[in-house]
Amino acid sequence: MQQKRKDHEPPSAIAKNGWRYHHLGIPTSTPHPNERYIPHLQFHVSGFDTSPYGVEWMRFDPDCPISELIKTVPHIAFEVDDLDAAIAGLTLLGEISSPSDGVRTAMIIDDGAPVELIEFRKSKNSISSNEL
Repeated sequence: MQQKRKDHEPPSAIAKNGWRYHHLGIPTSTPHPNERYIPHLQFHVSGFDTSPYGVEWMRFDPDCPISELIKTVPHIAFEVDDLDAAIAGLTLLGEISSPSDGVRTAMIIDDGAPVELIEFRKSKNSISSNEL
């Protein structure tokens, strides 16, 4: 039996797994200002880079191959340090994808709701906090 959390406690994805909130993705059929098109995934995104709350609007092409669940139900996204470790033992909704260079994502389902996990690969040229 899964342990229930108290009102003041964060979800176990945060408290136990160390996942970090990244954004809330909301499907829409309405074009939004400053949409960015992701051709290999066949959808438009907007709002993520301007929303103070991490709200991202997603508008899909009619022939977009992404799951109907993602196209119709909002999803929450968490940043993880190691995507492969985070998805171990979980059922994926589709394949691991890369929406942009250095980014890997996977979608899982929790009680009928899509949840996105995102890993940002650190560049070999980036400076660690120890080197500052």
